Amino acid sequence: MITGGSRGMGAEHARALVAEGAKVVIGDILDDEGKALAAELGDAARYVHLDVTSPEDWQSAVSTAVDEFGKVNVLVNNAGIVNGSTIQKFRLDKWKQILDVNLTGTFLGIQAVADLMIDAGGGSIINVSSVEGLRGSPWAHGYVASKWGVRGLAKSVALELAPHNVRVNSIHPGLIRTPMTEGIPDDMVTVPMGRAAESREVSTFVVFLASDESSYATGAEFVMDGGLSADVPHK
Repeated sequence: MITGGSRGMGAEHARALVAEGAKVVIGDILDDEGKALAAELGDAARYVHLDVTSPEDWQSAVSTAVDEFGKVNVLVNNAGIVNGSTIQKFRLDKWKQILDVNLTGTFLGIQAVADLMIDAGGGSIINVSSVEGLRGSPWAHGYVASKWGVRGLAKSVALELAPHNVRVNSIHPGLIRTPMTEGIPDDMVTVPMGRAAESREVSTFVVFLASDESSYATGAEFVMDGGLSADVPHK
């Protein structure tokens, strides 16, 4: 299962996993784009409307996955939003919204699949955090707080589920060219490698963590940021 899977990184994760033989349930609120992607991927994919802040939507999505494909052994918590303001003017409703989607949505997803994975003998949960889940960033206070939370949640759940062979890790992309970042000018962030990444460069990590190749990795951070977390400041 992949949340926020209709476009951007989520869509590339779906394509990469299907290319490796996976069956994928794409969850999103962008119904037209999600249905088009599922049609592109064929019999290996299904689309479900999934508002990650809704426990009812989660139960429906999980039921679809089990009914269509038999089990859920990988969850990619990819859905996320971003907004920004100075700390003095950061609106409470915007703060709550970003925490609801980015952090509570991840929490609800883990709750929805944990018992299924335990009963199946194992699984992999991949929380998409950010390079901003490793450091601070001006104006992005809600985003930073949520992505640190996503990272921390991966660690606590990893400890709890490790005896059941359920692995939980976080991935930390830097500047990735997606619809969510299209408003960020190229010169706002200085990337040591000199460019933003393509979504597919993150998807390789998702495939690795979804597979048995990462069978001994849990509670860890995997960073793909072009060197940003090497303490390169914002302009």
